[in-house]
Amino acid sequence: MSRRIDPTPSPEPHPSPLRADAERNRLRILVAAREVFAQRGLDVTIDDIARHAGVGVGTAYRRFANREQLVEAVFEEGAEHLIALAEQALTHEDPWDGFVQFFLATAEDFAGDRGLREAFLEGLHGKIRVAAARDRLIPAVSALIARAQQAGQLRGDLESTDFPLLQLMLGAVTEHSRTVAPAVWRRYLVLLLDGLRHDRDHPTPLPHRALDKDEFDQTMA
Repeated sequence: MSRRIDPTPSPEPHPSPLRADAERNRLRILVAAREVFAQRGLDVTIDDIARHAGVGVGTAYRRFANREQLVEAVFEEGAEHLIALAEQALTHEDPWDGFVQFFLATAEDFAGDRGLREAFLEGLHGKIRVAAARDRLIPAVSALIARAQQAGQLRGDLESTDFPLLQLMLGAVTEHSRTVAPAVWRRYLVLLLDGLRHDRDHPTPLPHRALDKDEFDQTMA
């Protein structure tokens, strides 16, 4: 006699208190890592992150075996955000304004998040998943560049591989001036954009004054 199978699925068991607690700890560690990486960069230890999260070091290592796993978990999300920025900029009615919108938005993200800048522009950590996400960003950046070039608004010799290097240049300004004049990178962003534009009637007003001699000495120290 064949056995009758009940098609009604069994209810999912409720997560045990231990599993729920482990997930809460994992999320606390991810939030702490995001904050620590943003403020201090990637040259921190899991001990530093565990301390910031308020969990034991052993708990942190049970969730993430090493710093690389944490970097990839945190910045894969950051990569998705950058890709979304590029796709949003592609919908802008004016190709040049879309290009500027993306350049500015990514520069703001890199200026405000030291870890994101290091992961994406220096590539020393998170080499597998972050690098894969970076590769996914290239077609969107290429489309933004091609669109503005075809409209005659962007110089024709700019390539998609130039974009991260231009951001790296701004990142160097951000890194050296962050305790002296944290917004001075905006001055150099405008100078870069004026150099990239194919035609312009007059120079764009700079949004930040130049550093004075004392600030310059502190920045270069």
